[in-house]
Amino acid sequence: MLVEREEHLGRLHQIQESALAGKGRVVLLEGPTAAGRTELLHAFADQAEAAGFRLVHAICSRSGQDVAFGMLNQLLRYAGLPMISDAPEPGPAPSGPDGASVRARSADELCGSLLEQSAGRPLLLAVDDSQYADADSLSVLLRHSRRLRSARVVVVLVDSDFPTSNLPLRAELLRQPNLSRLRVSLLTESGVREFLTGRLGADDAARLACDFHALTGGSPLLLGALADDHAAPDGPLTARGFGLALLSCLHRGDPAVLALARALAVLDEDATEDGLAALAGGIDVRAVSRAMTAAGLLADDGGFRHPDARQAVLEDLSPREHSALYGRAARLLHAAGAEQVRVARHLREAGRADGPWAVRALVEAAEYEVLADRPEDAAACLELAERSSGDLTERAGVLARLAHTGFQFDPATASRHLTPLVTAGRAGHLKFRESALLVRQLLWNGRADEASSVLDRIRESTDGPTADPGSELADLEQWLAWAHPPLARPVGTSGAASRRPGAAGETTGTIVALRSEPWLGRAATLANHLARDRPGAAERAEQVLWDLRLSRTECWTGESAMLALLTLLHSDRADLAADWCERLSADAANHSAPTWQAVFTAVRAEVAVRQGDLESAVEKAQEAFTLLPPKSWGVAIGMPLASLIVATTRIGRHEEAARWLSYAVPAAMYESWYGLSFLQARGIHHLATNHVHAALGDFLSCGELQRNWGMDSPGPVAWRAGAAEACIRLGNPDRAKQLVHEQLARPVGASSRIRGMSLRLYAATCTPGRALQLLTEALELLESAGDRFEQARVLADMSRMYYALGEHRRARMMFRQSLHVAKACEAHPLAQELLSGSGEYERPRIAAAEAPSPGHSELTGSERRVASLAVMGYTNREIASKLYVTPSTVEQHLTRVYRKLNIQRRQDLPSDLWPNASRAG
Repeated sequence: MLVEREEHLGRLHQIQESALAGKGRVVLLEGPTAAGRTELLHAFADQAEAAGFRLVHAICSRSGQDVAFGMLNQLLRYAGLPMISDAPEPGPAPSGPDGASVRARSADELCGSLLEQSAGRPLLLAVDDSQYADADSLSVLLRHSRRLRSARVVVVLVDSDFPTSNLPLRAELLRQPNLSRLRVSLLTESGVREFLTGRLGADDAARLACDFHALTGGSPLLLGALADDHAAPDGPLTARGFGLALLSCLHRGDPAVLALARALAVLDEDATEDGLAALAGGIDVRAVSRAMTAAGLLADDGGFRHPDARQAVLEDLSPREHSALYGRAARLLHAAGAEQVRVARHLREAGRADGPWAVRALVEAAEYEVLADRPEDAAACLELAERSSGDLTERAGVLARLAHTGFQFDPATASRHLTPLVTAGRAGHLKFRESALLVRQLLWNGRADEASSVLDRIRESTDGPTADPGSELADLEQWLAWAHPPLARPVGTSGAASRRPGAAGETTGTIVALRSEPWLGRAATLANHLARDRPGAAERAEQVLWDLRLSRTECWTGESAMLALLTLLHSDRADLAADWCERLSADAANHSAPTWQAVFTAVRAEVAVRQGDLESAVEKAQEAFTLLPPKSWGVAIGMPLASLIVATTRIGRHEEAARWLSYAVPAAMYESWYGLSFLQARGIHHLATNHVHAALGDFLSCGELQRNWGMDSPGPVAWRAGAAEACIRLGNPDRAKQLVHEQLARPVGASSRIRGMSLRLYAATCTPGRALQLLTEALELLESAGDRFEQARVLADMSRMYYALGEHRRARMMFRQSLHVAKACEAHPLAQELLSGSGEYERPRIAAAEAPSPGHSELTGSERRVASLAVMGYTNREIASKLYVTPSTVEQHLTRVYRKLNIQRRQDLPSDLWPNASRAG
């Protein structure tokens, strides 16, 4: 389909008419590759043959460029004349220079015979891709071109206008007086619209013409392929005609064109003129780029026009060419001082890193990719560096980095690196930093035996049987004492160091002891606070969280953050722990660290359990499993499982809790603190489902483990409270009282939540009068700790005690408060238990509501709202949040309410304030 070629055909028609009149011409039909020169030649040939011309045609190619008289032989064969190599010569054919001259004379004679045929019938000699014609043929043809001035012959040479293409031919042709030059240019935008109208219709042509012109530059070949792709049944996303047409243009053009296209595809955004020239073999980049732009292959800025062009060029490379080009590109960028991440990108594409410089570039680039939140790219850099390094110690260090980077994304996938790391550790190729990291990951995956062997090797490097206080080994031992106590050894007192160095180092005289793992020391301190319940633990944990920047380049920041959150939770700072969980989860999500995001979400679930927000606990624990599949949790699976089991049990979904209990967990989990949480959760479920003996066994197992580990003061799990409740249920109040006494005798740093739970159980073994005193104190402790579920249980016990003492009005008030809090927690079994024994409380309810107590009329609206919410069981902080005031304002209002109603404390508030609760809320 010829578009915008009317002028060319008109001039060719004039040349044809002149030839018929005996004035032959030589036509040089030139233009960029795939501009439609051959199509124009075919149209002219059809036109000439219709006018009586005889067509003699030859097609040249790069492969036949060195074959002597190859082009002329094609013409002779087409004309029915003998070829030059077959021309008869008398006697034996001479060889050497004499033989060459004989062949030249034969060629001249045959060419003359060819031209003489025009006397009987006009002759059209057409040579396509004449830039590839052999020099011998061109020489003969040019010598006879002078005879064309009086012959009925038209010679059409289709030639490329590439700057370095066939310069001798051009120089000689320009001297010919009978030469006509016709340039075939690319289509304009209006030409593209006309072209597309015939292919796609007028509407699509008008809509697509501008974009298609920009993508093809007006090249008819590329334009046709793009139109076919657009009209393909599966749509343009799956059609590949454009890429094939582009490759056709590149391979048909000058070799420099293909070389530059490949260099552009490989260097991409790293392309510079010098880099392109070096990678493409020293070509003139500017000249070749101008020629490719004129052919529609490149845009004006020197880049590919079509977004799929680069991929098409890369797919055309063989694997060997692909690797070689990218390897050379990486070397060129490194020599030019480019950023290591750019060098590494090309090394990864090459699939090899030859030389120490390449390995270093990959490792540095991996650090950058980690900071840029691209863990997959970082892992790819480290994997190539590990495969390419020839130094065993360096390889071990790289492999440790790779294991740590993979752990952030998926511990199960990263575990494949642990076995070679253990082997490297046995061979002595790991430093302390890598060894400590290996121990942590082995323990996470439940491989305690291998972790023990690595620990033994670390310990062998010390002078004594135990670690010196303040050393990095001591930090590791303290962390082990909390996380995996069976593997920990006590920290000794011998050695030069007598105090813990700072985060970066400690100065002793003139020597600075640098620490390879600064965050390991903080993790050790927090672990020690958790295991021993040291004073000031919450303040220390909050300081660590404020200092923390969750960086995946530091191996112990995530562990430190988790320990800090647990410290806040064990210190009854649940609200603060919840806030930090949300912050850290968002930070981990922003930094593409799903492992730690899942861990922080699991801690948030535990916080929700402690707060009595049971539905939220289930939601967060399940979200943790969504972020990190169960197979990737290792021994840490005990944390989200424990929250799920406790929350679903207290909600009343016992079958669901039983399914989570039946989940297969690693045996090594029971040798870590995660196992204690799981055992406690299982005991709570057994107690709720009336398997009291099994529950007692679980709680006592917790206690035995903690005593064996030396962590029972007070220990991570308050097992005595659960065991005491089981003993009460089994009718053994004396044993329950003994367990509660032991729990209350723990150090003063024990949490108020645990003390409140213990006092509630102690009250169950006492007379009603004494029990009310204990329950009142327990309620205050649990309210300060923010545990609403335990508050509901205390309120229920207080209701029963008041009823036993005959104080029915207070019993009803406590019952309603307990029921409200239980419902707010979604603790349906507890609420049902309350309702099942509420007959005596509910009968006087309406009368009490209709007869307000004296003094109600003296309360202001604000005081009545605060008092109503207090009757419902809300804490001061919750009341402040609902009424948009400060907690101190709530306290002031309650003080005035107590004075006006002549009562002493919250528990004495009259229950007839309850009807105002809906308006207050």
